[in-house]
Amino acid sequence: MAGLYLHIPFCKQACHYCDFHFSTRQDSKLQLVEAMCMELGLQKDYLGKEAVETIYLGGGTPSLLNERELEEIFTSIRKNFDVSETAEITLEANPDDLSFNNLQVMKKVGVNRLSIGIQSFDDRILKFLNRAHSAREATDCVHQSRIAGFNNISIDLIYAIPSQNDDLWKKNIEQAIAISPEHISAYSLTIEEKTVFGNWLKKGKLKSESDEAAAIQMEILMDLLSHAGYEQYEISNFCKPNFHSRHNSSYWKQQKYLGIGPSAHSYNGSSRQYNIRNNALYIQSMERSKIPSELENLSHANHINEYLLTTLRTIWGCNLDYLTERFNFDLLVERKKEIGQFQLLGLIEKKENVLVLTRRGKLLADKIASDLFVE
Repeated sequence: MAGLYLHIPFCKQACHYCDFHFSTRQDSKLQLVEAMCMELGLQKDYLGKEAVETIYLGGGTPSLLNERELEEIFTSIRKNFDVSETAEITLEANPDDLSFNNLQVMKKVGVNRLSIGIQSFDDRILKFLNRAHSAREATDCVHQSRIAGFNNISIDLIYAIPSQNDDLWKKNIEQAIAISPEHISAYSLTIEEKTVFGNWLKKGKLKSESDEAAAIQMEILMDLLSHAGYEQYEISNFCKPNFHSRHNSSYWKQQKYLGIGPSAHSYNGSSRQYNIRNNALYIQSMERSKIPSELENLSHANHINEYLLTTLRTIWGCNLDYLTERFNFDLLVERKKEIGQFQLLGLIEKKENVLVLTRRGKLLADKIASDLFVE
């Protein structure tokens, strides 16, 4: 099983919290699509003979692509890769882009899963985040997507936002439950340095929420979604039965994936590849049939630490037998003291030789994983 990720680095406007690679200038959109199609051809052997089971268009804002651009991309994908007939094909979208016509185009090219960046159902919060859509559009786009035939919809929410108190966060979750998406991803706001929020924080115009406040809102999220029938299968991801994100799950299970486009990453089981974070230089390089990327060969410790970091965040947990067989590393022996302490504190459980975080442990997932890292 292998995955394909395509980074579409264009946005209508810059959200105040976002530090992903993107541009608000769209005049080179078709050029970039053509360059990505060229990269698909040059990288056709990267995944070996494995069938592509998941395709994910992220960004940026893939829903800004028009019919011609989408058709070019998917024609190139199918020309160069063996795409499974049952492949999960996800496209990230903003609510204000999801007209019925656009949705029909997405269906036509093969998209069968939408990931909609709603972030909030409150107009005041949306304005604070500098999102382009309204609360009304956030709700309407899901109904419109249903009419267009989409039955696998994910939405994104953000919590720990300054000025979003617990009651407002609870109301947001209840509104999300009311529109009944198959999948909900919820992320704690992280204020990055090279963003508007980062600049405001530096100037004292913004105060970030405390870890304790974020943990309280995380617990509210877990309680409400669990009661509504959603399974928390990864720290930030919840779904109705059988609606896990197959693409993201492949990352957490260390399966191969190829990243196409500026800033995209790839993983083939032994190394990572990082594409350049510059649209113009990416296009220029592809015009010379040269992939503008850097290669990182992963060390033994890198492999182990990535496995710990990703698997401990999931319901499938960290398989100790797999660690021993794949990496010749006995975690119970090498980190006996740390694991014992986490068990005493009620943060981690051992079930059939698999380490799984408890509810309390989920609030400290990254800290627990880093304490188990090897050098």
